[in-house]
Amino acid sequence: MTTAYDAVVLAGGAARRLGGSDKPAVRVGGRPLLDRVLGACPDADLTVVVGAPRPTARPVRWTREEPPGGGPVAALDAGVRETEAAVLLVLSADLPFLDGDTVRDLVTALDGAPESEVALLVDAEGRDQPLVAAYRTGPLRRELSRLTRDHGGLAHLPLRHLTHVLRPVRVAGGPLASFDCDTWEDIATARARIREHGTVLDEWITAVKDELGIELDVDTGVLLDLARDAAHGVARPAAPLTTFLVGYAAARAGAEGGPEAVAEAARKAAALAQRWAAEQDEAG
Repeated sequence: MTTAYDAVVLAGGAARRLGGSDKPAVRVGGRPLLDRVLGACPDADLTVVVGAPRPTARPVRWTREEPPGGGPVAALDAGVRETEAAVLLVLSADLPFLDGDTVRDLVTALDGAPESEVALLVDAEGRDQPLVAAYRTGPLRRELSRLTRDHGGLAHLPLRHLTHVLRPVRVAGGPLASFDCDTWEDIATARARIREHGTVLDEWITAVKDELGIELDVDTGVLLDLARDAAHGVARPAAPLTTFLVGYAAARAGAEGGPEAVAEAARKAAALAQRWAAEQDEAG
């Protein structure tokens, strides 16, 4: 992504439909909802979270709206005041399936439409999503100032007062990109979806990397093939032990090794497992 941007994540709602629970801290796939959203925008030059400070998976700047609980427009204004980039990514903190591709699509769409002032994600029902959007900061500041003058403040104003006057370019989102968690039923749906066969390994590996503070890209296929070779060629318990030793060997190679160190260690271990299997075949 070539366009520089800052990100503002709104994480200060009352979560009344969750019984007042701390929604950004609710875990889906073992990760807080807030951390899942932060993971979708790692390229932001600055990330501002509007809400009560808490530990997060990566560094952010914290601020609060005035008054606290004053609604999304007031929260957005508080976040904008902390930013400097010409493009501002605005997200809510309850988007469990938001990913980097959606963020890139929004920023790229705004960059490619110079007359537009906001790139809005559109959900499967055709509804604009102003809290999954990329804004030009200048027009956004202008309209926030206008609303402050017109209404004597921003507390509890609906977002449509802000977005309907900005010139949009619309971006079609994937079926889950704007799925948000407003109720416990939504949380249960999200938790079930991430365990679906096609995504569970990616979800699990991302959760483990976040938990361990690892940023390394992992070729899951290479490691699964290695585990299979070790299990078939040696013994089933050899599979997890071998992948652990490969990780240890890659770590010893240091930061300069990166994914290549993992791939090389896996190649050597797989070749060894295949030699073991060949000896067993000859003995048989």
